Amino acid sequence: MSTMNTIKPDNITAVILAGGEARRMGGIDKGLIELDGKPLIEHVIARLTSQTSNIIISANRNIEQYQTYDYPVITDQIKNQGPLGGIFSALLQCESDWLLTVPCDCPHLPFDLVQRITNTANQTDARLFTAHDGGRSQPLFSLIHRDLTASLQAYLALNNQKAGLWLAQQGTVKVNFSDKPNAFSNINTVDTLTSLQKKT
Repeated sequence: MSTMNTIKPDNITAVILAGGEARRMGGIDKGLIELDGKPLIEHVIARLTSQTSNIIISANRNIEQYQTYDYPVITDQIKNQGPLGGIFSALLQCESDWLLTVPCDCPHLPFDLVQRITNTANQTDARLFTAHDGGRSQPLFSLIHRDLTASLQAYLALNNQKAGLWLAQQGTVKVNFSDKPNAFSNINTVDTLTSLQKKT
């Protein structure tokens, strides 16, 4: 059993990663793409608000538009580092001990994401946890202790951008979500967005 303090939702800050360039979708801002009449980020926020009251948004453009959601909006302090750049900036500004990372383009993320990860986290002294959908790890769905900020900074200083590699180096603990793999389906192409809209 963990010797660390029990992790509670009020000691977790969730960062929505909306700072990507979306090159496969022509460079549009994915967080603001509409699905079922509302931006993707609104779908993500709706699923997070019941899980934690602490939410921040990582974005590098359309800042004023993201600020309308009344959550703190941060930008990458180290540019051109992919999602890890947003995660690093969030760790620097996070006032909680734990940071939960979620991408802005997964509108069906699990409603029990925090519960499942913390259930696992409270049974070990590990400081890094990553969702696993039964087929593969989902590196952008991770719970990270802020003690790992320096490690991530050193990793980025070597111009490394692969989130999965850093997580593996830190010995992340996999959290089982094999019963709901579709919850981690992300929108990377216009065709994917169109197919989701047709199903609703």
